[in-house]
Amino acid sequence: MKPRPGVDVPDHRGRTGLDRAGRDLDRNPGVRVRDVELTSQGWHVLRRTTFDYLRRDGRWETQIRETYDRGNGAVVLPYDTARGRVLLTRQFRYPAYVNHHPDGMLVEAAAGLLDADDPHTAIRREAAEELGVVLGPLTHVLDAYMSPGSVTERLRFFAAPYTPADRAGAGGGVEEEGEDIEVLELPFSEALDMTRDGRITDGKTVLLLQWAALHGPFAPPRSGARAAHREELESTSPVADRATCRRRRRP
Repeated sequence: MKPRPGVDVPDHRGRTGLDRAGRDLDRNPGVRVRDVELTSQGWHVLRRTTFDYLRRDGRWETQIRETYDRGNGAVVLPYDTARGRVLLTRQFRYPAYVNHHPDGMLVEAAAGLLDADDPHTAIRREAAEELGVVLGPLTHVLDAYMSPGSVTERLRFFAAPYTPADRAGAGGGVEEEGEDIEVLELPFSEALDMTRDGRITDGKTVLLLQWAALHGPFAPPRSGARAAHREELESTSPVADRATCRRRRRP
């Protein structure tokens, strides 16, 4: 048999054994993986997996699923509570364009794949590349699978404060990777309205903006745990940090 790139011999990214993913899974006794077929490997990997599944009525059933493996990622919402603004991006997304989006130009929160980095390092890298901003302290919002029916990716969601002084570059992404990203600094109220009128249709961005309005830095003041959480967010902002330092220096 001819050696198969990505399986028996290294592919263009030096990978082998790409057909082994999932074969040793045993965390769910109601799922028995029978076969994993590598159907495509470009930058990311498409597999067809055959497994037996134990239905709720006690019957075993053989199912076949295709999974798209692009690794895990991180996304961030930079916010400036003093000016009531957030930093977002706009870029062309062909999959949205081919699926009836008017022009494929999506407004999104900055995001990227982890590659070999941890989530905190990766999202600071993406914020610098896409937005040209140095983020303040990161708040972990949640983790989520955004398309679990076919895509393996798990996203880690963050929010972080910034000020105009933290804008360290023009942003725009990495041209060598085909990125051509416009940086948008918007009033938070306008960004939230954009999720309602269809100008923002990206799922991860809608989720972060709604979190910011309900539980995050732009949530209405409330008593109890939510108020304490908001105070914690505000206390980590660069403005608050500098103000605290000034107070400490006073005799």
